[in-house]
Amino acid sequence: MTQVIRWGILGTGKIAKAFATALQITPDAQLVAVASRNSDSATAFAGEFGAERAHGSYQALADDAGVDVIYIATPHPMHHENALMCLNGGKAVLVEKSFTMNRRQAEDIIALARSKQLFVMEAMWTRFIPAMVEAKRIIDSGEIGVPANVSADFGFTAQFGPEHRVYNPALGGGALLDLGIYPLSMASFFLGPVTAVQAQAEIGATGVDLQTVFTLKHQQGGVSSCACSLRSRTPTELTISGSKGFVRLHDRFHNTSRLSVTLVDGQQRSERTIELPLSGNGYTHEAQEVGRCLRAGLIESPVMPHHETLAIMGTLDQIRQQIGLVYSADAAN
Repeated sequence: MTQVIRWGILGTGKIAKAFATALQITPDAQLVAVASRNSDSATAFAGEFGAERAHGSYQALADDAGVDVIYIATPHPMHHENALMCLNGGKAVLVEKSFTMNRRQAEDIIALARSKQLFVMEAMWTRFIPAMVEAKRIIDSGEIGVPANVSADFGFTAQFGPEHRVYNPALGGGALLDLGIYPLSMASFFLGPVTAVQAQAEIGATGVDLQTVFTLKHQQGGVSSCACSLRSRTPTELTISGSKGFVRLHDRFHNTSRLSVTLVDGQQRSERTIELPLSGNGYTHEAQEVGRCLRAGLIESPVMPHHETLAIMGTLDQIRQQIGLVYSADAAN
């Protein structure tokens, strides 16, 4: 693998632009190509972010010999098809979350990547931001004792029309896949594999979930409580609690620069706050991890490994089954 990682971006929407912005400050990374189903959109995107080539089809990007890795920035229901196409083109892939619509699709992608010895990772960028890295270090150090409880929420008031993507089941709409994936992924990150789940939801007029809450039991004995909402601006905090205290990632935990550590020993209580700024808009941290893995010849990241992506998608399937959230992808063979 060359020192400079040559990136392609598949899709030209909001998240694609955020990632392209991050690549501009990512060491030893270069955006060389972009693809859209609309050649004018691809050309405009390439001009804005300095990409050398603009492709008017996704297949053309998958076939571009000058690209090392492709970031898939299309809506959830397209991830499966797009990722398989890029892997078949010999490209490593970073797939925006939710990784796919269900576990079966995720299994397809990971099986193909493994058979071709190509890197693939779910783009759970929050795991790589400095505050989250430090929180994991603190938890692993034993400072708060044995972690046994996680609580996390993610909610905002979605003031969109009914035609918007977040309400459209054909585009994988709903709070769970867009927002609930964050609390779920963090619960898995800190407490390990999920062995049981209980969920409740409010389903909207278009058939997708407006709000979902779920509790999880973890293999090592811990429990977690998670919530996501398109109807309310929640605190969006993450707290990991252990026998000696807790670590809290504050408002908008998914891209925060601040965490606090609280220790309690009898009547004694101490608290410290740590500030760890993000680089740029925060997406560069996951891009750097992809580059590190590619240069090391890895086909998965130890921070966001294949088995955990599959397990998380399986838990999402269970939650959707309990709340009655069905997508067309579920009926596919």
